[in-house]
Amino acid sequence: MQYHVDGALVDADAASVSVADRGFRYGDAAFETLRAYGGTVFRWDDHAARLRNTLDALGFERYPDAADIRARVRETLAANDLADAYVRVSVTRGAQPGALTPGPADPTVIVVTKPLPRGGTAGDDVWDAPASARVVETRRVPDAAVPAAAKTHNYLNGILARNELDGEDEALLCDVDGRLAEGATSNAFWVRDDTLHTPTLDGDVLPGVTRRAVLDLAAREGIDVETGTYDPVALRRADEAFLTNTTWEIRPLVDVDGTALPVGPLTERLAARFDAAVEAAHY
Repeated sequence: MQYHVDGALVDADAASVSVADRGFRYGDAAFETLRAYGGTVFRWDDHAARLRNTLDALGFERYPDAADIRARVRETLAANDLADAYVRVSVTRGAQPGALTPGPADPTVIVVTKPLPRGGTAGDDVWDAPASARVVETRRVPDAAVPAAAKTHNYLNGILARNELDGEDEALLCDVDGRLAEGATSNAFWVRDDTLHTPTLDGDVLPGVTRRAVLDLAAREGIDVETGTYDPVALRRADEAFLTNTTWEIRPLVDVDGTALPVGPLTERLAARFDAAVEAAHY
């Protein structure tokens, strides 16, 4: 495998960053996890906008534009002869002396990729089985501390949440007021009385790209949608539920805190529509 590091393709086992890099020292970096289907990135514009917003939220003074980063992604996919793949783009503030206050530096840009076959109805599931989840004690970092919409290298919050699991697939975090926010690496959806629910982005919730894709599909399908603030009990009382992220796509959620949920018809309908949208856009 070859990765793209600071403008050059290098063998994966030789890829590295400086120990002075602020992404390594402080988590002072932004990243995006992407899916390539048929050689092109799924919802690239959404990912590029979120990456830009994260870099702006972190106060980066300069960084490559979206066209530059997209070209590096394409080069990495081509170098590895990959059409269906996982891609991770990282942009750090770069290597600087060991001072907490940022100074001028050239950003470090890294593109990592690996094979990830297409899921959905056209291929094998990208997950081993429907998911189980636990509502954990670790709270979601509030937006007032770290911007909720920023996708940064500092993932300690999610790591601490996942450390609480006992065999479940995902940790569900609440905000500091005890309202359901999101999974450690996913957004949560559930159905109650034929209405699709998900926590609002007005709370401490990362705006997932697959989350947005599902809401777009629901609107086209005429499915009633409600976003709001919810107690975790709302999820346990759901008729059906699922999780979304770039790699899982739409993953049914069949167990929450030991409460069993069925794989429901609306989950299956949205998963089929998602797969059809991927087919239409990329193959």
